[in-house]
Amino acid sequence: MTPEEVLKRSPGVLTQSQREFYFDNGYLLLESFISKEWLQRLQAVTDEFIDESRSVTQSNTKFDLEPGHSSENPRLRRLSHPVDQHEVFQEFSLKGPVVDLALDLLGPNVRYHHSKLNFKWGGGGEEVKWHQDIQYWPHTDFSPLTIGVYLADVDRHMAPMGVVPGSHKGELFDLYDEANCWTGSIGDKDLPRVETDKAVYLKGPAGSVTVHNCCAVHGSTPNHSSRSRLLLLQTYAAADSYPLLTVGTNGAAGVFSNTLVRGERQRWMEVGARWLPVAPDWSKGDYISIFEVQQSKVD
Repeated sequence: MTPEEVLKRSPGVLTQSQREFYFDNGYLLLESFISKEWLQRLQAVTDEFIDESRSVTQSNTKFDLEPGHSSENPRLRRLSHPVDQHEVFQEFSLKGPVVDLALDLLGPNVRYHHSKLNFKWGGGGEEVKWHQDIQYWPHTDFSPLTIGVYLADVDRHMAPMGVVPGSHKGELFDLYDEANCWTGSIGDKDLPRVETDKAVYLKGPAGSVTVHNCCAVHGSTPNHSSRSRLLLLQTYAAADSYPLLTVGTNGAAGVFSNTLVRGERQRWMEVGARWLPVAPDWSKGDYISIFEVQQSKVD
């Protein structure tokens, strides 16, 4: 759906002015949006994973560790695919209040794409350089968005995420360097074209929510405070926005990637300004052959 079509629908958890602000600026900040009950559940499970990481000595597909991580001083950069790791994260991202928020910005049919829990540890937690998300996991349109939840209070000293307003409507940058190596960030030669001096840094108390469009330029500085910044992120797309599975991280987005969390699966997709009827989803491996399909009724 276009932003205009979404805005014609009555909102559920957002105001109309908040939705208009998102489509104009490419981001939202909702302070204390998550209930205390949900926040406590998410914090408790997060603490369990921090304790588990004490026995890990090098990064793996579950834990991404900062240099200096140890049993006595755990320093995590990321818990990958938290929705795959624990039922509380799964319930929150697939059925919780953030799904209602995605619904207000994407329309009635919404798919979950992936999740991650980023730790920006106190005392030097690493920066995230200016970048856009869509190059990492391209879709057939630019509607996908990411909803972040601060699991602890975040002030200006804790390297809150910064977003450049309106950048989602601008240039899509090459995240390769001049040697054709993927860097995942906007290069020095291109960065002057980004108005980073106008970036808005999204801080707030625990339970606050950030939303940013997949094309919005965003990043964060190292965390030089003594407190850790924990940001739970989940990405959603409209059900007719399809990931390109052989590009970037789309093929490694987790077990629950592409789960329909609201509405109905869409029968059509737009490609090259043409509407294409799509086949059922056989990604779980239940496709046999065209002969079997043509001799059977497939919903």
